[in-house]
Amino acid sequence: MLFEASSLDARTGQPAIDHLRAALEHGAHAITANKGPLVHAFAELTALAREKNRRFLYEATVMDGVPIFSFFPMGLPATELRGFCGVLNSTTNVVLTEVEKGRSFEEAVKRAQALGVAETDPSADLDGWDSAVKVAALAIVLMGVPIAIDQIRRIGIRELSEEKIRSVRAAGMRYKLVCRAERRGDTADCSVQPELLLASDPLANLEGTSSAVRFDLDVFGISIVEHNPGIEATGYGLLADFVRAVKA
Repeated sequence: MLFEASSLDARTGQPAIDHLRAALEHGAHAITANKGPLVHAFAELTALAREKNRRFLYEATVMDGVPIFSFFPMGLPATELRGFCGVLNSTTNVVLTEVEKGRSFEEAVKRAQALGVAETDPSADLDGWDSAVKVAALAIVLMGVPIAIDQIRRIGIRELSEEKIRSVRAAGMRYKLVCRAERRGDTADCSVQPELLLASDPLANLEGTSSAVRFDLDVFGISIVEHNPGIEATGYGLLADFVRAVKA
């Protein structure tokens, strides 16, 4: 069994892909918390796992330990996933929330780092790269759409001023970094960008490190909310995959 938890390289998925490939080739189950391999080598690693009669599992890559990937297709047989939208990056959610409270952008980033959700260099979060990789991972794995990162329209939260964030909040609205994907035949229209949401929108009510995603199926819609997870939630995602692997 290999637990792969190296840092994300959104453009290449390395070195995580090489680690997972080596594990499978040597007869080990491969479990990852890194989103990069799903975007850059999902088909290859899935085929290799099948060939070696081992498991390639990745539940901790999006929304920590929430059962997003294991929910499909067994939990929703005979359905078609037509799209999804959500707030999937904890760092930007914390930063926007703290700026609303009166902190400066820099102070809000330090708060996110103190909570353990932001990296020392938070650029991947603030510029939307982390969210874009998550959108690509969900589209590739759940929708079967082979989309590349550069096909996702991406705008981060640096475009927003502190004054604008606070003024819309005072007016009963909120900015959130929203991820979207909508099926378009054999491909999907995907985006990550700040959106101004009414207070009645469920995504607008997310606080702190909370995240949420709404899946639009051909028969109904379904939403999943993760309330203020900590680092242990990612650990649980890895543990859950371990249990799935050894029980297979």
